[in-house]
Amino acid sequence: MKVISNLVFTLLFASAFLSCNRSANENTKGEKRTSGSTTILVDETYARILDDQIEVFKADYPDATVSTIVGNENEILPKFRTGEVKMLVISRMLKPEEERFYQNRKSPIYVDRFAIDGLALIGNRNEVDSTITVEEAYNIMRGTSKTGKKLVFDNAYSSTIRYFIDSAGIKELPKSGVYTLKTTDDVIKYVADNKGYIGVIGVNWLLKNVKNPSPFLASIKTLAVKNLPNKRGADAFYKPTQENLINGKYPLLRNVYVINAEGTSGLGTGFATWLSSPRGQLIVLKSGLGPHEVAQREFNLKTNNK
Repeated sequence: MKVISNLVFTLLFASAFLSCNRSANENTKGEKRTSGSTTILVDETYARILDDQIEVFKADYPDATVSTIVGNENEILPKFRTGEVKMLVISRMLKPEEERFYQNRKSPIYVDRFAIDGLALIGNRNEVDSTITVEEAYNIMRGTSKTGKKLVFDNAYSSTIRYFIDSAGIKELPKSGVYTLKTTDDVIKYVADNKGYIGVIGVNWLLKNVKNPSPFLASIKTLAVKNLPNKRGADAFYKPTQENLINGKYPLLRNVYVINAEGTSGLGTGFATWLSSPRGQLIVLKSGLGPHEVAQREFNLKTNNK
């Protein structure tokens, strides 16, 4: 964690430096990037961290109004595909058919990663098992598991279950062993009340310092996960700590992207750029996720030591 502490200091210093020069930057770029209004479609998994980002951005730029429309992928993507809302925060790249509206109009789409997320596997605190392999989890998804364990997801249309469907290489869910509820809070409560179930949730939902933490966190535990053979993280069982998100050892990782198709250098562009700035990255760091810039430096540091 020493590396993370040093990088926090670096980000704080850089943020202070940028704040001192904010007036000069605004005069150079114009006020359109820091004023006006824009709307962003947000995968509900990242609603909390976007709220924090917007709160600080608004404090820095009072003339800016950033609104969000929160939902699962099936709810928010149609609004983007038809051009109704042209900014999006999700955990994957766009598919070709999702870009077609903008390609037909020769309108550019800008995609930037600003955070690294992890999917945590949680179990009832009174369960004996505290570990699971990725292969075991995928076998449950395939309907071939012999362990009797069951997976519980937030809802049938979330990015969380889509990640597992894609990773397990299946076209449809098995008839038993995989269940969906409505929200992440529902998953945490269900696992807290029932043994034999493994909940799949975003890492940021496990933090106790969020605005509205689940009252059932004390009744669940986070499982350590071992990756598939010949993959990074296959040498041991790793928990989804921030350090393991940054160093890439936790197996169930996914990138968080801000996708901007507004086609102008306005507030949407300004906010997207701000997310990757030292100030925006510091908020990601405080959220418990892996910041894009910090992760990049960590990887370079390890490469140079070889």
